[in-house]
Amino acid sequence: MKKFLAITCSLALLHHAQAQTSTKITTTPATKWSQEMAATAMKIWSDSFALTPNRPARWSYDQGVILKGVEGIWNATADVKYYNYIQRSMDFFVQEDGTIKGYRPDEYNIDHVNNGKLILFLYRVTGKEKYKKAADLLRKQLLTHPRTSEGGFWHKQIYPFQMWLDGLYMGQPFYAEYAKLFHEDTTFNDITRQFVLMEKHARDPKTGLLYHGWDETHQQKWANKTTGVSPHFWCRALGWYGMAMVDALDHFPANHPGRDSIIGILNRYAKSVAKVQDAKTGVWYDIVDMPNEKGNYLEASGSAMIIYALAKGIRNGYLPATFLPAVQKGYTGLVKTFIETDANGQTNLKGTVKVSGLGGNPYRDGSFAYYMSEEVIVNDPKGVGAFIKCAVEAEMLPTLNLGKGKTVLLDNWFNNEWKKDATGTQVRHHYTWDDKTYGGFAMLGDIFRIQGMRTASLETAPTAQKLKNASIYVIVDADTKKETTDPHFIQSQDIKAITDWVKAGGVLLLMGNDSGNSEFEHWNNLGAAFGIHFKENSLNRVQGNQYEQGAFYPTAQDGIFKTAKKLYIKEYSSLDLKQPATAVFKDAEGKNIVMAVSKLGKGTVFAVGDPWFYNEYVDGRKLPAEFENYKAATDLVKWLIANTNKK
Repeated sequence: MKKFLAITCSLALLHHAQAQTSTKITTTPATKWSQEMAATAMKIWSDSFALTPNRPARWSYDQGVILKGVEGIWNATADVKYYNYIQRSMDFFVQEDGTIKGYRPDEYNIDHVNNGKLILFLYRVTGKEKYKKAADLLRKQLLTHPRTSEGGFWHKQIYPFQMWLDGLYMGQPFYAEYAKLFHEDTTFNDITRQFVLMEKHARDPKTGLLYHGWDETHQQKWANKTTGVSPHFWCRALGWYGMAMVDALDHFPANHPGRDSIIGILNRYAKSVAKVQDAKTGVWYDIVDMPNEKGNYLEASGSAMIIYALAKGIRNGYLPATFLPAVQKGYTGLVKTFIETDANGQTNLKGTVKVSGLGGNPYRDGSFAYYMSEEVIVNDPKGVGAFIKCAVEAEMLPTLNLGKGKTVLLDNWFNNEWKKDATGTQVRHHYTWDDKTYGGFAMLGDIFRIQGMRTASLETAPTAQKLKNASIYVIVDADTKKETTDPHFIQSQDIKAITDWVKAGGVLLLMGNDSGNSEFEHWNNLGAAFGIHFKENSLNRVQGNQYEQGAFYPTAQDGIFKTAKKLYIKEYSSLDLKQPATAVFKDAEGKNIVMAVSKLGKGTVFAVGDPWFYNEYVDGRKLPAEFENYKAATDLVKWLIANTNKK
């Protein structure tokens, strides 16, 4: 470890042109560069974070960039080692009382807010109070953080009246997620304002590009005396701003006007950065609009960030698919230009500028010569993190076409459970797309989205109009009177709407539950329309952690689970079938039907007597690794989508 870090530090002293030397790499289309680069990060920064070897670990935004990339890998693989790495890394700093080691709110440095995204992630997964308290600390900083006269956050207290593009990434995605979780609805007005102000003051009307920084007072030596902007368009600053927009939009209410405002900014941004993409390599120069200036060089971190922003913007529908060639060319160029594999098999990222800023002591004047003077190093954490985030998005590209243009609709009417959250507000829980706890469907939602589908929820009774635009409709675990004070039992008009929709080509996923945990009478009225009856029993009752009692082994003959070799399911209700339903999975003895398929008209129904694919049995945190429920969920999702194509 020390030897590798010493080599890295030595490389950091080399001129950036030397750092750009091409190295041949071995790659295949199946190479998961996100995981290769994460392995490097997890080796260098095993449980804490120090920018400089042999220096104490410190609370630094760089670590948060890496960990958000690692979170993306966990969402795409359910490999628990990635989740454990995030928790171990954050727990080094977050104490049991919610204080954060090394964090000083009185510095008013917006960079210090960035890692709060991982704290919120851990709170959403575990519900532990210490993470809520730590997130509250960071939120309190924003309550009193100094601002410009129009309400824009200063980048840091030591940089008064200045907004930098960097700061939007450091503060706004956390701010938006916190606002969503804790019902600060008016906060989205403030978040929108930050993006609008940054574009208003930093955007160049000629090129559409945004300058690195803006000084409201126009007093800084680097500031244009008329406009207050810094002199140049720095690649990583543009990258920070792009990532900030697509990440903050994850949490915006669908009907908030700020959502459209930010999407508009993102589209203008995308057009401008695409114009300065290097035609030969597909990546971007450090000063993006001066490719022929002596000393300018191709830069890794900013390129990865821009590609990530464009790719995620396309995937989520914020940007048109016309930007896809720029993404594809960019990612290919990113790997070719900056990735190398050393003699020990370690993947390394070349070509990241260590730091670039404005002002300070010694003073950074924002000139071209200044930007060219900063060191370019190997495995800079900002570059590593940006590359992982970018690679996670790029690795989805081959799968997105499967479900492109289709919507999976999750019932939140027949299953309609509520609880009080940390603010005392009643919120939905149990089998919802947003719920990352064991009882949620967040991981299943990620699987659908990786296949290109849009996830949505239906909070009212199904009607022909409500189901019209859904390709797949998921109903899970209908409520009993014990589970909710006002259960919505399935009625005859609901059955007609659903049956007509299936006949017309809809794909219905019915996930029941065992006796004592689900309503059966009305549920079975729906099942009967497809020849499916859920028996009011509870089979395969696993004792404690004797997981083998819940093992099932699919075969090629099952036809649905093509990659999963060992499944886990417990306490399910078995099925009785009539035409047109057929059994597709039975227990080991062949006595009990576990899963069934029914074809009706142009549509398809899949039924299983358990919620099965909720996070507890998919996300890798609980089950031993040999159980491949994540693979099984992916297999089933692909099968369901394939059946939507058979209308």
